[in-house]
Amino acid sequence: MKRNVIIFLALTLALAACGAPAPTAEQPVAPELTQTAVVVVETVVEKVVETVVVTVVPTQLPTEVPSVTPLPPPTEVPPTQAAPAATQPPVQAAAPADTTGGLIPVDDALGAGWFVGMTRNRNDFALRCQLSKEINFSVKPADPNITQVQFYYRIEDRATGAVFDWQNAGKMLPDANGNFAMVFSGDSVNANFRKPNAWFDYQFVGLSKSGGVVGRSEKIIQQVSYTFDCP
Repeated sequence: MKRNVIIFLALTLALAACGAPAPTAEQPVAPELTQTAVVVVETVVEKVVETVVVTVVPTQLPTEVPSVTPLPPPTEVPPTQAAPAATQPPVQAAAPADTTGGLIPVDDALGAGWFVGMTRNRNDFALRCQLSKEINFSVKPADPNITQVQFYYRIEDRATGAVFDWQNAGKMLPDANGNFAMVFSGDSVNANFRKPNAWFDYQFVGLSKSGGVVGRSEKIIQQVSYTFDCP
């Protein structure tokens, strides 16, 4: 009997288990997807270059360029400055004209204190012109130590400005009055330095008895003309 009860109860439980709905497995819930909109804001900065042209319009255009008025040169040395000492030889004036047909004197200042009474008989001479082929020079020493006088000359080409070397023309001849003279011919000019239109410059050199130089005159320049033909 007890055994039958146990079997009955087992059958009842089995039937109950079969009739009960099977438990439903809980399905996993998919997570809800959330879409986030990404907004990209691009800021474009446009660089604007603005060119400004400024036009300057003068109210009045000058009608002419102003001239510069030069200052007048000083007429005298300012009192605060000492005048410079003269170092140049005396300025030679133009050769004096021979209006008497005699001797033409040379300024004694050109004797440099060594010579006085310097003369010549003309202001021009020539190589081939017989009427003016010779020129006479005369000088007197101012220093008693001068016992001999030598004559030097040079040629300046008036066309080109070329100045040639000094040449020694030799000793001048003494006279009884203490003067020294020389007659210089147009063909005595060094053939290498002859020019058809030239200046004949000259100088006196005083020597002692021993032949040493005692003193010299200034260079007497651009007072005598030398040409090939008659002037």
